[in-house]
Amino acid sequence: MQIEVLESGLAVSIQDLGRIGFYRYGIPMGGAMDRESLKIANLLVGNEENAACFEAPFLGPKLRFEDHRRIAVTGGEVSIKVDGREFRTWEAITVEAGSVVEFGFIESGARLYISVSGGLNVPVVLNSRSTYTIGALGGFKGRLLQSGDLIPLSEINVDVDEKNRRLPFNLIPKINEPTDIRVLPGLYWHRLTSASGESFFRDAWTVATEADRMGYRFGGGNKIDFVERKQPFGAGSDPWNIVDSPYPYGSIQIPGGTEPIVLHRDAVSGGGYFQVGAVISSDMDIIGQLQPNKIVNFVKVTMEEALVARRQKNTRMDQIRQILI
Repeated sequence: MQIEVLESGLAVSIQDLGRIGFYRYGIPMGGAMDRESLKIANLLVGNEENAACFEAPFLGPKLRFEDHRRIAVTGGEVSIKVDGREFRTWEAITVEAGSVVEFGFIESGARLYISVSGGLNVPVVLNSRSTYTIGALGGFKGRLLQSGDLIPLSEINVDVDEKNRRLPFNLIPKINEPTDIRVLPGLYWHRLTSASGESFFRDAWTVATEADRMGYRFGGGNKIDFVERKQPFGAGSDPWNIVDSPYPYGSIQIPGGTEPIVLHRDAVSGGGYFQVGAVISSDMDIIGQLQPNKIVNFVKVTMEEALVARRQKNTRMDQIRQILI
């Protein structure tokens, strides 16, 4: 039981919810850039939420199925065709043995999550099936999909679950433009001048073309200035440099003071740049769905507000589970 990759799409990888507990060894958490969309895709086809799926930025693959399965596509909006017949996102779709599934160009959002009933049966590496291409581990042979690949599937019951699962329209994630991204200022915030600290949250920022699984770069705002100081030994001459520090998931660097970079799923675990703060966990899924040239406003929040946002996101996910399970 397998899927044949007829066309590889664009930088398509296999992801689950990531590998926990190895960041201290320099191996990032990885996993889906948009965790909520991956969870929903799995629930729609009756999988466990952490089952491995295809993550496809901008252009999905063309796939031939060996046996009868259910699939679901979440994340960005895109046209889905099964043997030429068109289907919608955010609902379970039946795919017969021998059928070919293909996708149009993404219409909104930046990443598709394609779940298959039973899940993609690639090896578990360090407690996860997620692909980490920099380390050449996980997923299918530690790399992106290629035409001709044969992706193994897990077994499912003979009686495939044909429940008509569909996410209600009011629960489909929406991304407004400009997009507000909430930020909790960090330990190094005092290194910015007061004027630059104010402009960071006041300015409109634009998603740059350098936006991938390691991080999202933003441009268009005013240059950030730093408080003058004598650089400590080992920090180098640039005022942005520090003696090495760990990088939290979602942390924001501004090398040279010109273009903020939000570190995402496959980012390195530490280095010599200080971070002005971190995007709250509730908004990291949003960043994973931002296309280049989209406008973003960074919004300052407190820890209490960040925790409220997390509770609200968890409550929303509980509501979705009640509908789909």
